[in-house]
Amino acid sequence: MRFILTICAFCLLATNTSFAADTKKPVLRWHGHSYFDLTTSKGTRIVFDPHAIEGYGQQSVPADLVLISHSHNDHNQVAILSNPGKFKVLEGLKQTGNKVEWNLLDEKFRDVRVRTIGVYHDNAQGSEKGKNAVFVVEADGIRFVHLGDLGHVLTKEQVKEIGPVDVLMIPVGGVYTLNGTDAKEVVAEIKPKKYILPMHYGTKVFDDVLSADEFLEDQKKENVKKMNTNQLEIDPDFKPAEPVIVLLDWK
Repeated sequence: MRFILTICAFCLLATNTSFAADTKKPVLRWHGHSYFDLTTSKGTRIVFDPHAIEGYGQQSVPADLVLISHSHNDHNQVAILSNPGKFKVLEGLKQTGNKVEWNLLDEKFRDVRVRTIGVYHDNAQGSEKGKNAVFVVEADGIRFVHLGDLGHVLTKEQVKEIGPVDVLMIPVGGVYTLNGTDAKEVVAEIKPKKYILPMHYGTKVFDDVLSADEFLEDQKKENVKKMNTNQLEIDPDFKPAEPVIVLLDWK
């Protein structure tokens, strides 16, 4: 009897270990520029700001939910997605008469909560490049924030509206958005807890904006991780002393 109980206990331990090993974690993938897709542990796939920039090739992925920060054509190319007609689109801006206004959202989609915060594409209250929306996505107990084409440092009110952040996707390439110096100031305002993912910066195949070098200057080397893959698995239990800056490969 003691032998049988021992075997049963071992089987239970093995089963629990296998279950833990099979637990899925959310995965974030970068496809160049500001185009990401996030797959939650339950399989919901969220796409942010899809583009069709020639240098990056045809980055066609399936989606359940598509989030568009603003209507510029390097951020709203839903036609490239691989499952047309099978996804919902949420736009951060809306047309009201002759004006473009923020589309302030707070809604649930499957296992995901999505909110928007209204900001500007420039540092002149939108008079140069218009409005932009920040998307806050809550999934798997993690808060993901995509800043779109943010063009200015944030106000205290905007930081409060965004709230706590675990994973931050932030433009750093200047010209049309934050440059590296201002992006560092925004990071200091938001204080992300887990990861910082630079986006909207120049690469070997796309040089319409500046590289990420200015943003990386003076950053602690041990906090910067350059990947040879375009995907990052997010562990909800990962609690670094300081957020890790991850430069993903777009391929």
